[in-house]
Amino acid sequence: MKFARRSFVAALFALGAAMALPAAAQVAGKDYTPISPAQSTDDAGKIEVLEFFSYGCPHCNDFNPILAAWVAKQQGDVVVRKVPVTFGRAAWTNIAKLFYTLEVTGDAARLENDIFKAIHAERANLFDEKAMQEWVVKKGVDAKKFAETYNSFGVNSKVKRADQMAQAYKISGVPALAVEGKYLVGGKDFNEALAITESLISKARSEKSGKGAKK
Repeated sequence: MKFARRSFVAALFALGAAMALPAAAQVAGKDYTPISPAQSTDDAGKIEVLEFFSYGCPHCNDFNPILAAWVAKQQGDVVVRKVPVTFGRAAWTNIAKLFYTLEVTGDAARLENDIFKAIHAERANLFDEKAMQEWVVKKGVDAKKFAETYNSFGVNSKVKRADQMAQAYKISGVPALAVEGKYLVGGKDFNEALAITESLISKARSEKSGKGAKK
């Protein structure tokens, strides 16, 4: 899905509208693209929603607080995971490594908003490894643990796997949402995309319970 830039207030209004819309049947090829072949998810007992994103993407910056508010309203059977993509860009590879490093140090959720703000509002050069490390240390991240983790085999493997997932899901732009490894969400704006996601979650929930016919 490709979004036009919008103000935070307008995006919040769109989120409220999305929450108010009833879950309706969505049309393959119009509202979502079937993922073929379907991809496996981490937990078969949960409905998985993936957000493919990058800290460096201005649209992801706009979407982040809106998505966070939406996630907070989801039922316990829904899990939302972020997947940082690089599209082969060295700068985006560095901030994808930043994401996975902060997951290991336990600081990813705490610093998420600060990272977006630093890059897009304060114009901090968090794409450079040295500047990035200096920034995270100022934010309270353990310097030694960060340095050891950032260039570790584990983090590099996760970045590689994230790019493989982006290829498997046929991601051409971010932010992009996918549901249950089966549906790549469409929509012309945040409002429509979240409404479609809600409907696809309901569809996946019905399929898991055996009450819905798979299409």
